[in-house]
Amino acid sequence: MTELPTQTYRVTRADLVRYAGASGDFNVIHWSDRIATKVGLPGVIAHGMFTMALAGRAVTAWAGAADAVVDFNVRFARPVPVPDDDEGTEIEIRGVVKGQTEDGLTQIDITATCHGEKVLSQARAIVRGQPA
Repeated sequence: MTELPTQTYRVTRADLVRYAGASGDFNVIHWSDRIATKVGLPGVIAHGMFTMALAGRAVTAWAGAADAVVDFNVRFARPVPVPDDDEGTEIEIRGVVKGQTEDGLTQIDITATCHGEKVLSQARAIVRGQPA
Protein backbone atom coordinates (compact mmCIF):
# COMPACT_ATOMS: atom_id res chain seq x y z
CA MET A 1 0.00 0.00 0.00
CA THR A 2 1.58 3.28 -1.14
CA GLU A 3 1.01 6.39 0.97
CA LEU A 4 1.14 9.66 -0.92
CA PRO A 5 2.79 12.81 0.48
CA THR A 6 0.51 14.74 2.84
CA GLN A 7 -0.73 18.04 1.43
CA THR A 8 -1.51 20.78 3.97
CA TYR A 9 -3.62 23.82 3.12
CA ARG A 10 -4.14 26.89 5.29
CA VAL A 11 -7.66 28.35 5.14
CA THR A 12 -8.38 31.88 6.33
CA ARG A 13 -11.46 34.06 6.32
CA ALA A 14 -9.95 35.91 3.34
CA ASP A 15 -9.94 32.59 1.43
CA LEU A 16 -13.64 32.17 2.24
CA VAL A 17 -14.38 35.66 0.87
CA ARG A 18 -12.51 34.89 -2.35
CA TYR A 19 -14.24 31.51 -2.69
CA ALA A 20 -17.66 33.09 -2.08
CA GLY A 21 -17.00 35.60 -4.85
CA ALA A 22 -15.79 32.95 -7.28
CA SER A 23 -18.58 30.47 -6.52
CA GLY A 24 -21.46 32.85 -5.86
CA ASP A 25 -22.10 31.10 -2.52
CA PHE A 26 -22.63 33.99 -0.10
CA ASN A 27 -24.38 31.94 2.59
CA VAL A 28 -24.05 33.90 5.82
CA ILE A 29 -22.62 30.90 7.75
CA HIS A 30 -19.42 31.41 5.78
CA TRP A 31 -18.83 34.97 7.05
CA SER A 32 -20.92 35.76 10.17
CA ASP A 33 -20.02 34.19 13.52
CA ARG A 34 -23.25 35.57 14.98
CA ILE A 35 -25.48 33.75 12.49
CA ALA A 36 -23.32 30.63 12.31
CA THR A 37 -23.47 30.10 16.08
CA LYS A 38 -27.17 30.98 16.12
CA VAL A 39 -27.87 28.01 13.82
CA GLY A 40 -25.75 25.65 15.95
CA LEU A 41 -22.38 25.79 14.21
CA PRO A 42 -19.12 26.36 16.10
CA GLY A 43 -18.64 29.62 14.18
CA VAL A 44 -17.94 30.54 10.58
CA ILE A 45 -17.25 27.42 8.52
CA ALA A 46 -15.53 26.84 5.20
CA HIS A 47 -17.69 26.05 2.20
CA GLY A 48 -17.98 22.29 1.76
CA MET A 49 -17.15 22.57 -1.91
CA PHE A 50 -14.05 24.61 -1.03
CA THR A 51 -12.90 21.80 1.26
CA MET A 52 -13.60 19.31 -1.54
CA ALA A 53 -11.65 21.51 -3.96
CA LEU A 54 -8.60 21.41 -1.67
CA ALA A 55 -8.77 17.61 -1.66
CA GLY A 56 -9.05 17.73 -5.45
CA ARG A 57 -6.00 19.99 -5.58
CA ALA A 58 -4.04 17.38 -3.62
CA VAL A 59 -5.20 14.65 -6.01
CA THR A 60 -4.08 16.63 -9.06
CA ALA A 61 -0.70 17.23 -7.40
CA TRP A 62 -0.30 13.49 -6.79
CA ALA A 63 -1.54 12.63 -10.29
CA GLY A 64 0.72 15.19 -11.95
CA ALA A 65 -2.03 16.86 -13.98
CA ALA A 66 -5.67 17.86 -13.59
CA ASP A 67 -6.70 15.88 -16.66
CA ALA A 68 -5.32 12.69 -15.10
CA VAL A 69 -8.25 12.67 -12.63
CA VAL A 70 -10.97 10.44 -14.07
CA ASP A 71 -13.35 10.36 -11.08
CA PHE A 72 -13.51 12.12 -7.71
CA ASN A 73 -16.14 11.74 -4.98
CA VAL A 74 -16.49 12.76 -1.34
CA ARG A 75 -19.08 13.00 1.40
CA PHE A 76 -18.97 15.84 3.86
CA ALA A 77 -18.38 14.48 7.38
CA ARG A 78 -18.13 17.64 9.49
CA PRO A 79 -17.72 21.38 9.05
CA VAL A 80 -14.36 23.15 8.97
CA PRO A 81 -14.45 26.06 11.45
CA VAL A 82 -12.34 29.03 10.35
CA PRO A 83 -11.40 31.43 13.16
CA ASP A 84 -11.42 35.19 12.67
CA ASP A 85 -7.66 35.70 12.92
CA ASP A 86 -4.65 35.87 10.63
CA GLU A 87 -3.81 32.18 11.14
CA GLY A 88 -7.09 30.57 10.07
CA THR A 89 -7.00 26.79 10.17
CA GLU A 90 -5.28 23.95 8.36
CA ILE A 91 -6.72 21.09 6.38
CA GLU A 92 -4.47 18.06 5.90
CA ILE A 93 -5.08 15.79 2.95
CA ARG A 94 -3.60 12.29 2.91
CA GLY A 95 -3.87 9.66 0.22
CA VAL A 96 -3.31 5.94 -0.03
CA VAL A 97 -3.13 4.02 -3.29
CA LYS A 98 -5.68 1.23 -2.94
CA GLY A 99 -5.02 -0.55 -6.19
CA GLN A 100 -5.09 -0.50 -9.96
CA THR A 101 -7.79 -1.47 -12.39
CA GLU A 102 -7.19 -3.69 -15.39
CA ASP A 103 -7.14 -0.64 -17.66
CA GLY A 104 -4.32 1.06 -15.71
CA LEU A 105 -6.38 3.40 -13.56
CA THR A 106 -5.34 3.92 -9.95
CA GLN A 107 -7.74 4.25 -7.00
CA ILE A 108 -6.72 6.65 -4.26
CA ASP A 109 -8.50 6.72 -0.90
CA ILE A 110 -8.35 10.21 0.58
CA THR A 111 -8.43 11.37 4.18
CA ALA A 112 -9.05 15.05 4.94
CA THR A 113 -8.72 16.28 8.51
CA CYS A 114 -8.87 19.56 10.41
CA HIS A 115 -7.53 19.58 13.97
CA GLY A 116 -7.42 15.78 13.85
CA GLU A 117 -11.11 15.49 12.95
CA LYS A 118 -12.14 13.86 9.68
CA VAL A 119 -13.96 16.46 7.54
CA LEU A 120 -14.52 14.35 4.42
CA SER A 121 -15.59 10.72 4.35
CA GLN A 122 -15.74 8.14 1.59
CA ALA A 123 -13.34 10.35 -0.35
CA ARG A 124 -11.92 8.56 -3.38
CA ALA A 125 -10.30 9.43 -6.67
CA ILE A 126 -9.53 7.44 -9.79
CA VAL A 127 -6.52 8.68 -11.77
CA ARG A 128 -4.72 7.66 -14.93
CA GLY A 129 -1.32 6.07 -14.31
CA GLN A 130 0.59 5.83 -11.05
CA PRO A 131 0.60 8.91 -8.77
CA ALA A 132 3.91 10.47 -7.78
